[in-house]
Amino acid sequence: MIHYILQILAFQLLFLMVYDLFLKKETFFNWNRVYLLATPVLSFILPLIKIDAIQENIPKEYIIQLPTLLLGGQASEEILLPEIALESSQSFFSFLIAPTVLQYLWYLGVLISFSLFAYKISSIIKLTQTGIKTKTSNFNLVSLPNTNAAFSFFNTIFLGTALSETKKTHILLHEKVHVKEYHSLDLIFFELLRITMWFNPLVYVYQKRITMLQEYIADAKAISEVDKKEYYQNLLSQIFQTDKISFINTFFNHSLIKNRITMLSKSKSKKIFQLKYLLLVPVVFIMLIYTSCTEDGNTTSDDPSKSEIIQNIENIKEAIAAKGSMTDEEEKALKSLLLLTTPNGFKEPTYKDVVASAQIPFNVIQNVPVYPGCEDKLQVEIKRCFMDNIKQVVAAEFNVDIAKKQNLSGKQRIYVRFKIDNTGNIVDIQARGPHMVLEEEAKRVIKSLPKMTPGMQDGVNVSVLYSLPIIFDIKE
Repeated sequence: MIHYILQILAFQLLFLMVYDLFLKKETFFNWNRVYLLATPVLSFILPLIKIDAIQENIPKEYIIQLPTLLLGGQASEEILLPEIALESSQSFFSFLIAPTVLQYLWYLGVLISFSLFAYKISSIIKLTQTGIKTKTSNFNLVSLPNTNAAFSFFNTIFLGTALSETKKTHILLHEKVHVKEYHSLDLIFFELLRITMWFNPLVYVYQKRITMLQEYIADAKAISEVDKKEYYQNLLSQIFQTDKISFINTFFNHSLIKNRITMLSKSKSKKIFQLKYLLLVPVVFIMLIYTSCTEDGNTTSDDPSKSEIIQNIENIKEAIAAKGSMTDEEEKALKSLLLLTTPNGFKEPTYKDVVASAQIPFNVIQNVPVYPGCEDKLQVEIKRCFMDNIKQVVAAEFNVDIAKKQNLSGKQRIYVRFKIDNTGNIVDIQARGPHMVLEEEAKRVIKSLPKMTPGMQDGVNVSVLYSLPIIFDIKE
């Protein structure tokens, strides 16, 4: 959840930067309104989008892969099984019923924000009740006694009786635009965002931008029906005072007057500048690349003209030459490698002492280990049957709820390494994950696998080493 929120903040910041740098000073007010309403929603949606096609077209070094040396083992001898994705039971519902300290803080912030919102609504209702109501075909007019207030909320316009008739005329033209354009819906939308994301300063910035933009829209349409000079003078008048409520359209907001006059005097932007909105396309695409690809990468070969195997062989040769000799353990490891590359190597007396401990890669072994119940199948089907059964066992046995107790969130990866020895038993189980509890759970699940029919090479039972990635996403 925290990672998701951070992505929302980052995306909203980027969207606001694009708006302030390229769009804010243009007179395409309706386009800007759509931009300011759409981009906060996009910032919530984009982190949830994972496009496989983008992952597939990004160079491999930028996509997370199983490390070449897993847990210090011999990666070239391991069978990398397909990744198993588990469903986490930690949903948003569990976020609500099992709160942490941070969640209690969020609840408190929401409660305070909602209380302020309710107070503002009650203030408007009270003004409606105390004022003199007049109903027209398009809006409701509420006259407020002994005040010079002027603002609108949905289809109701509030005007103080202390205003002159000329000023009332100008204000009504302006406020009727707010009513007709449903500007209050925009402000209520951001008010709801402020309640749920009270900790996010960018929501407040968005609300200020949309408030200013709405004044530009209303001014632009109002001056088409009155003298522009008189309208300017009306704006410059400082006699208006009104309570500051963030989701009403106040005619005289002193902090906006200068910007409104500047925009009124500005000539219309050329249509060619509408191409600026195309900037949204690369911005969104960059965000999709970020959300679709994982952060971790794997390093490629130092020399791209040489394969990884050749690079590793050269490294071994250099290491032997530098050291001048090998220990018995190193000699056995080298023999195990030569055993796999020598025709009929399992029948060669030279390698007899390493046959029992030999670990055969899955793409080399003649007869793969067989899961109970998969015996009467072809080799290809046996491999598929093996993996299907492994998936079933892991999905049924792995207790993803233990992550709750550790306050873990987001995507969790556990890499399990185990061996099916030459007797068919599961041995040498190792695990690596973000938390020891998850590692122990992964070991427990793999240990529960039944005894297999061991793999065979040249008629000899051999050990086979597997590497199994397990992944599950803890949704908050």
